[in-house]
Amino acid sequence: MFNDHSSEQWHNPLRDDFDKRLPRIAGPCGLVIFGVTGDLARKKLLPAVYDLANRGLLPAGFSLVGYGRRDWTKEEFEEQVKAAVQERSRTPWRQEIWDRLAEGINFVKGDFVTDEAFDNLAAKTRELDEQRGTAGNWAYYLSVPPEHFSNVCHQLERSGLAHAEDNGGWRRVVIEKPFGHDEASARQLNSIVNSVFPESSVFRIDHYLGKETVQNILALRFANQLFDPLFNSHYVDHVQITMAEDIGLGGRAGYYDGIGAARDVMQNHLLQLMALIAMEEPVAFNPAELQNEKLKVLRATRPVGPFAKTTARGQYTSGWQGSEEVVGLRQEEGFDPESTTETYAAATFEISSRRWAGVPFYLRTGKRLGRRVTEIALVFKEAPHLPFGVGQTTAQGNNMLVIRVQPDEGVLMRFGSKVPGSAMEVRDVNMDFSYSEAFTEESPEAYERLILDALLDEASLFPTNEEVELSWRILDPILNHWALHGRPDDYAAGTWGPASADEMLRRNDRCWRRP
Repeated sequence: MFNDHSSEQWHNPLRDDFDKRLPRIAGPCGLVIFGVTGDLARKKLLPAVYDLANRGLLPAGFSLVGYGRRDWTKEEFEEQVKAAVQERSRTPWRQEIWDRLAEGINFVKGDFVTDEAFDNLAAKTRELDEQRGTAGNWAYYLSVPPEHFSNVCHQLERSGLAHAEDNGGWRRVVIEKPFGHDEASARQLNSIVNSVFPESSVFRIDHYLGKETVQNILALRFANQLFDPLFNSHYVDHVQITMAEDIGLGGRAGYYDGIGAARDVMQNHLLQLMALIAMEEPVAFNPAELQNEKLKVLRATRPVGPFAKTTARGQYTSGWQGSEEVVGLRQEEGFDPESTTETYAAATFEISSRRWAGVPFYLRTGKRLGRRVTEIALVFKEAPHLPFGVGQTTAQGNNMLVIRVQPDEGVLMRFGSKVPGSAMEVRDVNMDFSYSEAFTEESPEAYERLILDALLDEASLFPTNEEVELSWRILDPILNHWALHGRPDDYAAGTWGPASADEMLRRNDRCWRRP
């Protein structure tokens, strides 16, 4: 049920401010979604808003305003939202929750350049401030392509929507990736956005950071004495971070061409995961301290060359995805057959710090791979001395700690154990922790957490403009090398990437983990 509190600074006097176990509840506010007719809004954003309401984390007067080109009435937009919620929401349907949420649902028709449309939106927000008690507190979710950021930000400023009223309300902007295509374009976008909104009011979405298992990296490392002392170059041989998808481009071929796997995934998701794995313990778990530690990692990170040997890229060809025969990338509708855009990217990085000096971080991502999985594998060095005879440890590999981000969320430890019997033989065994088996609570969707955090002004899980620019600075040398040297290698759909990716690790007597 919605919570009925009357001011932004609503506070429970019986609650300990240092107790982070209970979820915080948003104060009076509203959310405007630009691009509300798109797939992201239908599949993720609108269901997340309902789920937050169903969990009692939104205020009684919460207002949702959709902005788009469709000629919808309030009632027609309500039906669109309802359909999306009933199809995709995580929590059960509750009519009383929907009825109360629907009271605050509105739609404003407009494009990104017309003054009148934004003036109408401004009038609607003022009306809702009076009718719904949103108190001038508005978050603007830009679920639009980056080329529209400038126009939307300009219109938000011109119409007064970007600036809080004298009553002390707040205005924030939430921005979807991709945020630029290199460091120079990212700086330009940051300049455009920050000319309207101060950095403290900008929330750049990386939905991976909203996943429970990603946040659990911090708990795993810093709440346990068992793990963090081993996270260093004395014990870790190398780290593999993988995001594999089993789907192809489908209808996104036109959008994807020119972006590619490295820009789409490695620059944001994978480098952020690397920063969380490699960062030092923050002084406190607040946004400033967490971001400071991640920035230290990114400032110390560099790509390892020569790129012809330390990176790999590929394009999927026709093959078998499970029992289904699928077409190759160059046969996908809307894709240029001569394109050199990669659907698979792998690269080697090093972090120049005392903890991680000499430890390579191998990052890879791709489409049409063997299965859908995102995981972080810390592969440990071999024991410096093994007091066993010949052949007694041939069935044992490197010890390994694997953090499974999706889909089977959990943590796996691989270590050697004696095989039962009269002989001494050591073989690998797994110790497996599964979220779904250990906890009865269902993990909230990433967008639930991130939308709520934006409404609460909790920026821990949102990359800053410096993080974005540093990530591009790390990746740009690889992208520039690829642009000047040939085309991606082929790999068959349903496999684990091109042969060049395997060779990339084999040169150092290593191999990719097969999830």
